[in-house]
Amino acid sequence: MANLKEIRSRITSVSSTRQITSAMKMVSAAKLRRAQDAITQMRPYANKLKELLVNLSESTDDSPESAYTDSREVERVLLIPITSNRGLAGAFNANIIKETNRVIAEQYADKDVTVLSIGKKADDFYKKTAYNIKGTTLPNKTEQIFDDLTFDNVAKIAQKIMDSFSYKQFDRVELIYNEFVNPAVQNVRVEQYLPIAPPEQDEVEVKAKSDYIFEPSKEFIISELIPKSLRIQLFKALLDSYASEHGARMTAMHKATDNATELIGDLKLVYNKARQASITNEILEIVGGAEALNG
Repeated sequence: MANLKEIRSRITSVSSTRQITSAMKMVSAAKLRRAQDAITQMRPYANKLKELLVNLSESTDDSPESAYTDSREVERVLLIPITSNRGLAGAFNANIIKETNRVIAEQYADKDVTVLSIGKKADDFYKKTAYNIKGTTLPNKTEQIFDDLTFDNVAKIAQKIMDSFSYKQFDRVELIYNEFVNPAVQNVRVEQYLPIAPPEQDEVEVKAKSDYIFEPSKEFIISELIPKSLRIQLFKALLDSYASEHGARMTAMHKATDNATELIGDLKLVYNKARQASITNEILEIVGGAEALNG
């Protein structure tokens, strides 16, 4: 059995860890509230913009061609995994990296794949692999976006990605991120970013029935909406990932705090048993010494 000093040291160490995890849980809870408000406000806008775009394109006899709707034979693929800059968030980052590797192995095994990581954890994983960015016009230092996550900053990254597709550096671009459901649940999403996927047939039947009078023309509105819709799509994915990160970290730190509390209770029980055994041994030694003197 460990001596009393070692057990006291372990209790002190675990208590310090519990204070840290408890503080991290409260910080993530505060950030989660703001992030959750941001994504819940963004989703209706993004969905309505997509609905309007579908309605316009389907109600136009000859939909205008766009550089972002050009569907080509897939040879060069750009994958954009979105992770966090920090750890201690359970399987949040590992799930994205695992899904990215699965997509590469199962869908694009014979293609030229490039990975543009948004978030330090994914960047650290892929920067030494064959999928790292080399000599393209894609953005760099993308992990800094989480320091100031605003639409204007995201739009600059989105524009460079859109330009690389329009310059035919890539034939397909896909986003891989955690979609926020609630603080305890995040769904890994693989979403085609470019070219813009055509709407589902049932979606067309429901949404293309409306008829509007447009000023200016439908074609002009579509050409303006497509780039805006793509910027919104990337911004929404980043907001989803940001909210999911803090939800995952809050849940992980809550479990870590509970485990530390349970471990402290077990250590105190062991400490009390060891202390009682030590006292009993001392009493036995005193009694034995007294009997020896009397004998």
